[in-house]
Amino acid sequence: MPNKIITTDELREFKLELFEELKGLLSKHSTGNLKRYMRSAEVMEFLQISAGTLQNMRINGTLPYTKIGGTIYYDTDDIHRVMKEYRVDNSY
Repeated sequence: MPNKIITTDELREFKLELFEELKGLLSKHSTGNLKRYMRSAEVMEFLQISAGTLQNMRINGTLPYTKIGGTIYYDTDDIHRVMKEYRVDNSY
């Protein structure tokens, strides 16, 4: 892989772009624009899992849900709890 020399101006520009992107993400999170409940398709996209995996998580009780009519909703707090519960820490 060829090496490329980066100037301080390019590095400064990258830093400013990165800060702007982070500010946007943080402001979205802090203003409460995140949904409290997500539908199945949103959960599958968020967790990068298949419909079958999500169904298995419902069946075995890993991820609680609410069904209203034909639509299944998941509480984002439950999703975050599952993410923390199954977190793998490989630090030695």
